[in-house]
Amino acid sequence: MKKIVYILLLVITVSSCSEYQKALKSEDVKTKLDLATKLFEEGKYSKANKLFTQVIPKYRGKPQAERLMFMSAMSSYQMKDYYVAGYHFERFENSYPKSDKAEEAAFLSAKSYYELSPVYSKEQKETVEALEKLQLFINKYPNSEFLAEANILIKELDFKLERKAFEIARQYNKIAYFESSDYEAAIKAFDNFLVDYPGTSFREEAMFYRLDSAYRLAINSVRSKKEERLNIAKGFYNTFKKYYPNSERTEEVTKMNEEMETQLEQFNTKS
Repeated sequence: MKKIVYILLLVITVSSCSEYQKALKSEDVKTKLDLATKLFEEGKYSKANKLFTQVIPKYRGKPQAERLMFMSAMSSYQMKDYYVAGYHFERFENSYPKSDKAEEAAFLSAKSYYELSPVYSKEQKETVEALEKLQLFINKYPNSEFLAEANILIKELDFKLERKAFEIARQYNKIAYFESSDYEAAIKAFDNFLVDYPGTSFREEAMFYRLDSAYRLAINSVRSKKEERLNIAKGFYNTFKKYYPNSERTEEVTKMNEEMETQLEQFNTKS
């Protein structure tokens, strides 16, 4: 019985492939269109898309073109070919602004750019572009059914940029352990980060590493620069303690402060 079922499945598969190959080579546009639509509805997007590519130019300017262009763009999206999908959805919306699919196409175009956004550790050009596209979508369709999802995507992308900025500043701090001159760059990077992302979830860590950078810069400074730098670091310590009195870093920052107090006494003691 199993053997019979296997043979039947093989015959159906071969027949299906044969039908597809014939359609690809056929000059009959309707045959291509019918099979492309059937394959699309069955979720066989790669095969459907090849047929759509052949068919669309033949229907340009005709009533069927709208539906064809949307299905073709959707096929690319389902195949995770997001560069192509994003372009074709955008083109669809521009070509058919009154279509009942225009809003969905605009959202999926923006979402395609979101899908292209890389992990935070890489260059974030696509992330910035995705944010711009999603914001344009929200501005154009403020009452869209896709609004909630668009806002979630924006939040994810914003966090990615936030983490990227934090890790860049953190990297300055790490490098400075080997090249103390980079502590100044680390302090500036954390200052900029805290200004750019005032509500960041990395705020405590950023304030700690800013203090850490300032502390290490100060205690390793030449005498002519040490007092000023110690006072700057003390200011960062006071700010950190003000906002995070019960921090897990309390013991660590307390030791920094004690060392800074000891070194400042040298400047306060009259000779």
